[in-house]
Amino acid sequence: MGAKARLLRPALPRCADGPFQCWSCCLPCLVVPMAVPPQLRALLLAVNALLRKRRYHAALAMVKGFRNGAVYGVKIRAPHALVMTFLFRSGSLQEKLRAILQATYTHSRNLACFVFAYKGLCALQSHVQGETYQVHSFLAAFIGALLVFRDNSNINSQINMYLLSRLLFALCRLGVEKGYIPEPRWDPFPLLTGIVWGLVLWLFEYHQRTLQPSLQSSMTYLYQDSDVWHDISDFLLYNKSLPSK
Repeated sequence: MGAKARLLRPALPRCADGPFQCWSCCLPCLVVPMAVPPQLRALLLAVNALLRKRRYHAALAMVKGFRNGAVYGVKIRAPHALVMTFLFRSGSLQEKLRAILQATYTHSRNLACFVFAYKGLCALQSHVQGETYQVHSFLAAFIGALLVFRDNSNINSQINMYLLSRLLFALCRLGVEKGYIPEPRWDPFPLLTGIVWGLVLWLFEYHQRTLQPSLQSSMTYLYQDSDVWHDISDFLLYNKSLPSK
């Protein structure tokens, strides 16, 4: 049974780079050993053949970019919305869940649409000019952001602030690398830390309305709620006294 069965067993196709190593044919490798209809197998082979065609690479990259943007938006927003909603938002459980789903959907949709637009505009510029230039990235992102992130919503504001902080750090590093900014002889991070915290606490104490709402809530919990208590219950056990029945 053993040796004879192995001889009679049909040989399965293998990836040239080894089993499950080739992105273009790993799906047929997974499907072929199973009992599937020939039509489905033929469809999968045709789809993978299409995905391997270089002439469609730009368009397919837009589609996968849309997919990755949607997935990444869910991964980023869902945990954040879940934690922030249950920590700081009031309302019924249904209202909280609706808010989490809405924030996750909006973030995922916007990011997916932006990636789709960015990759499409980059490909269009390269096709028109016959070559890729660095300015293409800026123009594609600029136009894509105007199309997708132009509304001054909470989620878009959070995304912009997330990017802005990293952008400033990156531009400073680039300036040092290019020689536009002298390389510091000492670590400037402690000074930067002091300036950032000094400014944000000054704004919170005297110009609180200028800060983003979620930051206001966080800092109120830390710096203002800690000034108020009535007994041991709202001193250690709870932030605020429980309502009397």
